[in-house]
Amino acid sequence: MSDLQVSLIIIGIIIIIGVAVFNWVQQLRYRRKIESTLDRKQDDALFDQVNDHRSSEPHERIEPQLDKNFFLKESSQKSTLSGKTSDATEKGGVIGSRTETQDSATAEPQSINEKYDNRSNYIATISCDTVIPHTELNTLLQRKFDFNKPLVWLGKKEKSSSWEEIVTGLNTDNMGYISLKGCLLLADRSGPIREIDLSMFRDTVQDFAAQINATAECPDIVLSHEQALLLDKFCADVDVMIGINIISKDEGAFVGTKIRALAEASGFKLDPDGLFKYKDENNHVLFTLTNYESEAFMPDKMKTLTTRGVTFLLDVPRVANGERIFDQMAHLAKIFSNTLGGIMVDDNRVPLSENGLARSKQQLINIQTSMKQNNIIAGSANALRLFT
Repeated sequence: MSDLQVSLIIIGIIIIIGVAVFNWVQQLRYRRKIESTLDRKQDDALFDQVNDHRSSEPHERIEPQLDKNFFLKESSQKSTLSGKTSDATEKGGVIGSRTETQDSATAEPQSINEKYDNRSNYIATISCDTVIPHTELNTLLQRKFDFNKPLVWLGKKEKSSSWEEIVTGLNTDNMGYISLKGCLLLADRSGPIREIDLSMFRDTVQDFAAQINATAECPDIVLSHEQALLLDKFCADVDVMIGINIISKDEGAFVGTKIRALAEASGFKLDPDGLFKYKDENNHVLFTLTNYESEAFMPDKMKTLTTRGVTFLLDVPRVANGERIFDQMAHLAKIFSNTLGGIMVDDNRVPLSENGLARSKQQLINIQTSMKQNNIIAGSANALRLFT
């Protein structure tokens, strides 16, 4: 082997080592940027990657499991929630599947900037010196479903004006927007956004801006995708449903007609999807009543239906003022138990005491407090988008 060949081999090895070191340094730089951008210095569980309950394996979308130590700081508060899963075919606890979608009570009204913040959304901005032509704008708006996550476009008519949501399907001839802001959700109950979808959206924005001679500002794709993964992990941890089961005594059964009469007298409404829904004055679902067994409460089958029990369910991240709503649900559960001649139990069919209800209520408070500390208010418009 000649000296030239040996030299080339050594140079090649040096280059490979250099590239590996460069990639390692870049990765450290990205993570430091994320920590700085997301105010890592705060006690922020959303972006805390060093928690005992977090797995070191890559995050996968699985049935969420709530680790009580994540939320509770006092050892006396550690307990398991009572109830059942949102999946009617499985009763392994109160942890709800992130695939179920419900409406719920909303929190205090949010500003449009709070509703579409950069912690939960990939936000790209388009600025133009003149009014954006409505034909091009319509074409851009029609692509809102191309990126596999909810996308909302905001517009400004003047530099000093406020952002307003652009509703697709309306005539945009006279809207006269000079600036646009695209807010692409980073995660929902189906999981985090894919990096390829972020790239496609960024390219779409940049191409559109070039077409109309405007400028585009788009966040870094790698950083945004890592932020989406962290956001999704946090949402999976707090995505729970608290339930109260009422079962018949001595292996008896409840009849559908009595369940329906009691539910409707209590303020529930039976929807075609087989759920009794308790709503507020704004038509937001506060909690639901489901069959303890797998069969749904279909309106046309209630006359002949019999079941061993019913279950009250509260979707924690989608309900504002959860403490008050839980008390309301527990009160109705006691009425149902007394009227139907049943007994309130947990998923192991162990009688549910007042202490058990109190522990479940405390868990709910801790979860919603953790959400608030991470700028996700339970029941807010932002939370409803994340937990859909």
